[in-house]
Amino acid sequence: MARKIVLTSGKGGVGKTTVCAGLGANLASLGFRVVLIDVDIGLNNLDVVLGVENQVVFDITDVIIGKCRARQALVQDKKIPSLYVLPSSHAYGRTKILGEHIKNVVDMLDSSFDYILIDCPAGVEAGFHRAVFSANEAIVVVTPHLSSIRDADKVLGLLNEYDIQSKGLVINRMRGDLLMNGELMNIESIVRALNIPLLGVIPEDDEISSSCSVGGRVNSLESARAFTLLSENIHNGSKKIFDCTYKYRGLFGYLKRNIKKKV
Repeated sequence: MARKIVLTSGKGGVGKTTVCAGLGANLASLGFRVVLIDVDIGLNNLDVVLGVENQVVFDITDVIIGKCRARQALVQDKKIPSLYVLPSSHAYGRTKILGEHIKNVVDMLDSSFDYILIDCPAGVEAGFHRAVFSANEAIVVVTPHLSSIRDADKVLGLLNEYDIQSKGLVINRMRGDLLMNGELMNIESIVRALNIPLLGVIPEDDEISSSCSVGGRVNSLESARAFTLLSENIHNGSKKIFDCTYKYRGLFGYLKRNIKKKV
């Protein structure tokens, strides 16, 4: 039986889909069978982030209307054989999709995977409820900005309406230089504001931005380490958090972060 985890945020643009892809890839690299389900109907991006959009034949809507079986719609990752994605439909409104429909698809895949990660649309409208309906765990993704924290707090309130057994927090796009200079909300303040366990911190990384713009795997060692720690925390219950500030400590770190700021 798979662990069914929805990744949500409330606010758009926080990198939730990137976190979903990175987490899925790392869990699969650890030897687990992982499927990523894109539930953002009409705005499918998960297949693009993974670089497999040209391999898509069927999508989740095709499964729901009975055009194909769930396994037929899965696209296998090019480099990690145990990682699959179930793409969303690129056309909105082909059919009215409810939470029950998504749950039926999840149930079809349940016995074949160890992890089912559900990429939730931004906002708190119908798409949010549709995605959360079939999950029993939730990861809330935020950036260290007040607007993101406020939206995440609203999402946490809505999650209480569902049978979500555990909730965890991922802080994405954290910049160690700004954190050291006191120009970003610190990690402790964010955790205290949302009052859920911290699962991981992912650094701001230009390689992630460039890879998302063209599609494909992120090769940054720094981000890879952050995602590995996140994956281990989720699976093992450990509490090792990536330190985004290690490059900016000491005299050379002080010079580095302040020179970067001036540039």
